[in-house]
Amino acid sequence: MSPEATAPTDRSVVVDSLGVGLATGAYGISFGAIGTASGLTVLQTCVLSLLMFSGASQFAFAGVVAAGGNPLTGGVTAVLLGSRNMFYGLGLAPRLRVHGWRRLVAAQLVIDESTAMGVARESDRHARIGFYVTGTSIFVLWNLMTFVGALAGNALGDPRTYGLDAAVGAAFLALLWPRLTAWPQQRLVAVIGALVAIGTVPLTPAGAPIIVGGAVAVLAGLWLTRRTSEAEITEELEHPEDTHHHHPPHHAEHREEGTP
Repeated sequence: MSPEATAPTDRSVVVDSLGVGLATGAYGISFGAIGTASGLTVLQTCVLSLLMFSGASQFAFAGVVAAGGNPLTGGVTAVLLGSRNMFYGLGLAPRLRVHGWRRLVAAQLVIDESTAMGVARESDRHARIGFYVTGTSIFVLWNLMTFVGALAGNALGDPRTYGLDAAVGAAFLALLWPRLTAWPQQRLVAVIGALVAIGTVPLTPAGAPIIVGGAVAVLAGLWLTRRTSEAEITEELEHPEDTHHHHPPHHAEHREEGTP
């Protein structure tokens, strides 16, 4: 099959993006139920989805509030988790090429899924289609499902009766674990951060263990990355001939060809 036959079309990019948007946006119903179960009102829960629009950050904020933590601590935790979107934006900017007020609109749609559907495309046109279709479909459906989930959660009454008080951690873990694709670095860092957070629970106020664990995870990740880079450089210095093993000099090839 020729490359032209397998090249993605505008329609295929839209279909793929809508599929991701529908699957991700529908998950907003979980946050709606968990938000009200954590003590937030229906309005507060919906405003969080409308303005924050970052699933992991929203679940983290709700988790801090549910644990009796200060909302300010929850806000700091949410900002730390959402800071990755800033780096997503830096990578997307050359492909989206938006200016002025349009940057505000595009920035609101910068999340994991829209970034993935944008940067994975070969052409800038398909990158823009993937980003905007994915981001817009998730934004609309996430907010709609948040409202539905908030109403349902409000009607359920005390969440502890149904075990929903454990849903925050389970939902957050479900969001996080599939993104940890590199072993051992990413998952090792996640385990280290989790252990630190668990260990500081009896020693710190609600919400603080997440921040402490996250900070330790960042430091551990930087340390592991540096060690890996140093190991690669050392290996290259110790065995420089390996880099030329499969590429013999041209004059050697000519000498072999000319030998009787």
